[in-house]
Amino acid sequence: MKLYTYWRSLATFRVRIALNLKGLGYDSVYVDLDAGQQRAAEFKAVNPQMVIPALVEDDGNVLYQSMAIMEYLNEVYPEPPLLPADPRGRARVRALSLITVADSHPLIVPRVRNHLGATFNLDEAGKVTWVRHWFAAGLDAYEMHLSRDKATGTYCHGDRVTMADLCLVSHAAGYRVFKGTLEQYPTVARIVGKCLEDDRFARAQPLRQPGAPASH
Repeated sequence: MKLYTYWRSLATFRVRIALNLKGLGYDSVYVDLDAGQQRAAEFKAVNPQMVIPALVEDDGNVLYQSMAIMEYLNEVYPEPPLLPADPRGRARVRALSLITVADSHPLIVPRVRNHLGATFNLDEAGKVTWVRHWFAAGLDAYEMHLSRDKATGTYCHGDRVTMADLCLVSHAAGYRVFKGTLEQYPTVARIVGKCLEDDRFARAQPLRQPGAPASH
């Protein structure tokens, strides 16, 4: 398999964790988002949306969109499972995952920030305020759900890692890049800390990827 990746891509971070959890090897193909390599014809042929991640299987099948990739990997490589066995549990894990994947992360990506700047003359400070607002809104929702739901355990859902944990960890990592802290989100902080004790999470972190700055 080949994973089109870049160190600071939060969506690719989620997929790297999933591949690590499944024990799957892959070759990394680096797409420098800061240099605009995602708009090159070569990559556009892989993913016309010009975003990462893209996961290319050995037979040439191309998978895209992080949540779809995670669910696919879970179906094809069922151990360890990233979704609970029961329908209610699966619905909860997907809903928690979507707080990041659908509601927060899409609003803070560079193409959105750049559009805000170009269209509404928003300066860098304004863009940072925008980003932190949407990250924090997601964390507010996570903290309330996770702190009150009986289904929360060691991890987001029970005592086994699920897809929701992958999404939550990427969310927290993104918030920290923009100088946010988890102090007011104790349940989130506990779960994120527990996940990052696992080397399969830890070695997938953005700042441990090739091309990442020494400090950020």
